[in-house]
Amino acid sequence: MQLSRFTDLGLRAMMLLSVRAASEERVTTRMIARQVNASEHHVAKAVTRLVDLGLVASQRGRAGGLFITESGQTVSIGWLVRRMEGEGDVVQCEGDHPCPLVGACRLRGALARAQEAFFRELDRYTLDQVASTKSADLLHLFAHRERVVS
Repeated sequence: MQLSRFTDLGLRAMMLLSVRAASEERVTTRMIARQVNASEHHVAKAVTRLVDLGLVASQRGRAGGLFITESGQTVSIGWLVRRMEGEGDVVQCEGDHPCPLVGACRLRGALARAQEAFFRELDRYTLDQVASTKSADLLHLFAHRERVVS
């Protein structure tokens, strides 16, 4: 299964915010976009969804920025991916051009079970766990480089 760019950016933003939470540094959408090499517009859309989910808090103004919430710090990666991707079918069998095999096909069920296994595996990990490995050191390096460049 391939994650959408939207979900990928959401996960990267969460990891960056997690690492920055300890230092209480101000984080902006622009900073995240630079650090993950993405457009600010795309990152803003992902961050808006994270705010809607209650995982990120946003504060406007001079001292404003983005902050990870307590529930954001301990969120299951599986839960987060489900909310970012949506829990739709892997393949589209119905709609304007329905598959003629839909009544007898067993592929759809197999793909649904595989998708659920994928999510179950991701449920085993929390953001705290994935952001506290070697990636945290790299994210700190990016954060330092951002301060030097800005």
